[in-house]
Amino acid sequence: MKSMKIVSLGEGEKLSLVNSGELELFFIGVGSAFAHRHFQTNLLVVKGDQHLMVDFGMTAPRALKETAGLEVTDITNYLITHSHADHVGGLECAGLTNRYVGRPFLKKPKLSMVIAEGYQEVLWDRTLRGGMEWNEEDRVNHRRLSFGDFFDPIRPKWVRQNPREAFDVSMGGLKIELFRTKHVPDNAGDWQESFTSFGLFLDDHIFVSMDTRFDRDLIDEYASRSDYMFHDVQFFPGAVHAPLADLKTLPTDVKAKMFLMHYADNWESQNIDGFAGWTEQGVRYIFG
Repeated sequence: MKSMKIVSLGEGEKLSLVNSGELELFFIGVGSAFAHRHFQTNLLVVKGDQHLMVDFGMTAPRALKETAGLEVTDITNYLITHSHADHVGGLECAGLTNRYVGRPFLKKPKLSMVIAEGYQEVLWDRTLRGGMEWNEEDRVNHRRLSFGDFFDPIRPKWVRQNPREAFDVSMGGLKIELFRTKHVPDNAGDWQESFTSFGLFLDDHIFVSMDTRFDRDLIDEYASRSDYMFHDVQFFPGAVHAPLADLKTLPTDVKAKMFLMHYADNWESQNIDGFAGWTEQGVRYIFG
């Protein structure tokens, strides 16, 4: 089992986007979509000279500054797990800032995004296009801006369909497996009936659910291979996240390595005895 250190940033300290080669997770937020006491659940993954911003929601530009001391222009690589606003609502800001500030004035490269081709069409056409396409227009060639004017796609490789669809990709020394989750709609029977959404399995030992309903098959599939698990939670039955009451039914050894994230403002009144704890925003989870 890999060791883990939890390290707080010092006052005024800026998170480094390079390290000595350990896998590091830094949550710029741990709250639900409607939380006010925490920023929304988005995280930075750092390993060696690679960094990856996983989701960039409505609160992300401010959260990045307040928790990590970083500017939007510091982030080069993105991965978006699904199209809810708490996970994608700041991406237009990132793309426009990089195109009109980062690239011309700071000499930054175009942003990179880990994204499957099918989901790229969904993300651009149904979320980003309305605010980004019309900022420039080539009247001679009758062309407006497209996804490729803002982002260079990094294509994950399709791995399998069963027991659930999965993709993988490597960025330097960082290995990422993307697996389909059962998130929305709330009446979907399984991941196949659900709208596109992904969780992450990092370096073959860290599980991050991002957003999913309670899915015992998913947890069973990854628990034995995971040293630590970060799972979203809600405090009531139904809806589109995993109810705490359902997560409490998991085996003792699984709960002991599971940190809970994406939680509402009343988290302090919840009993999570037996779990690893609440995921904290603004601290470095470093895995040796």
